[in-house]
Amino acid sequence: MPPRGASTKDKRQYEHIKESYKERGVGEDEAERRAAATVNKERSSEGRTKEPQSKAKQERSQRSQERAASRSAQGKSRTENARASTKRAKD
Repeated sequence: MPPRGASTKDKRQYEHIKESYKERGVGEDEAERRAAATVNKERSSEGRTKEPQSKAKQERSQRSQERAASRSAQGKSRTENARASTKRAKD
């Protein structure tokens, strides 16, 4: 069975891949699993599997990525920053 939400092209691709595996001696169930995984991989790489995010979720995600990037630019991990902060508080 092709993946849910698959286009006509995806369904054709799924059938072709499944038949190719069966011709190579792979069992029916395994051929279906591999074909579905391959089609899903292609759809994912093309960005056709993700549902659109809400504007608020996009903004939260962007802020989180920016914070992580600034920590990386400082050369310290979150744990290292916390330890340094604790050490300063004790002094």
